[in-house]
Amino acid sequence: MANKWFETVAVAQRRAKRHLPASVYGALIAGAEAGLTIDDNVKAFREIGFAPHVAGLPATREMATTVMGQDISLPVLISPTGVQAVHPDGEVAVARAASNRGTAMGLSSFASKPIEQVIAANPKLFFQMYWVGTRDDMAARMERAREAGAVGIIVTLDWSFSFGRDWGSPRIPEKMTLEELVRQVPSVITRPAYLYQWLRSGEIPDLTVPNLPVGGAPAPTFFGAYGQWMQSTPPSWDDVAWLRNQWEGPFMLKGVTRIDDAKRAVDAGVSAISVSNHGGNNLDGTPATIRMLPGIAAAVGDQVEVLLDGGIRRGGDVVKALALGARAVLIGRPTMWGLAAGGPAGVRNVFDILRAGIDSALLALGRPSVRDLVPEDVILPEDFTRGLGA
Repeated sequence: MANKWFETVAVAQRRAKRHLPASVYGALIAGAEAGLTIDDNVKAFREIGFAPHVAGLPATREMATTVMGQDISLPVLISPTGVQAVHPDGEVAVARAASNRGTAMGLSSFASKPIEQVIAANPKLFFQMYWVGTRDDMAARMERAREAGAVGIIVTLDWSFSFGRDWGSPRIPEKMTLEELVRQVPSVITRPAYLYQWLRSGEIPDLTVPNLPVGGAPAPTFFGAYGQWMQSTPPSWDDVAWLRNQWEGPFMLKGVTRIDDAKRAVDAGVSAISVSNHGGNNLDGTPATIRMLPGIAAAVGDQVEVLLDGGIRRGGDVVKALALGARAVLIGRPTMWGLAAGGPAGVRNVFDILRAGIDSALLALGRPSVRDLVPEDVILPEDFTRGLGA
């Protein structure tokens, strides 16, 4: 039997590509337009160097921290990611893996599994919402999350509905009808392991989003929900403040790329922000998040928790982000690649890779804890940072 363990996230990605039908893998890659931002998210980390020591290194290193009131064993969380049809157990499998490795999970309002099932697998759950519908709709979703036991809210606002990819967009059906299943046969039959997983589960991919409807309405399809989102009036800062007032617990605003927006988020009363460009799925040409992190962390890091997502592929990337001001990072694609490559064990494998990389970097830098990292631990090229809205 082939070894299911993989030593890097890059290997997990290659295995995911071999395991998944082309359309499913293409949906995971995603990106927008020319792919400038998605490429820069990864490339920027490679431009940052380390400044290691040679002696006096710590015999043990501590990776535990807290994010939005939750104790986590390493500074890596699951980023909320929509419909996870790469595996029959989807978000539930990811939640179990994150819980097993002692960390928290963000659950998308566009997820394929209901919050009640996911939170049973991992009580350290932050429910993520987009601005879809009316204030009453938003309040109803938050109330459901509260009743389910969510420990915090993530509001994601960074989306410009970019269209078209130079490498082509995958075909994603509205729903899995009999006609659609027949159409998918040629691509799925070439991925027997993926097909077997679903046949064994007795299910077919459910492309509905059960966490979005309110008032007992049926779950819309992913594209039906996407259409509702596109037609909703974009929120104002007053709307953000109103949302924050509806939730008494920890509250993160995700999608911040500008210093002036970060300051307005603080004024709106948020407890955390995530420096994010939606993994390169937003306005193409937006700089890599790690380029914008130092300026934002310097401006508001003493007032709110600052996190980062986008481009994390190694434990060293996590350490670079923490040295430049992040409390923790969120990961999306690596999780999905791990799930595709090895199921729940593959997600645990991803966390183990990141943990080992964090530990190695802490040792070399002479830092006994992730909380001790400072900007002097890394080397930034000239003109690396982007202080937007300074």
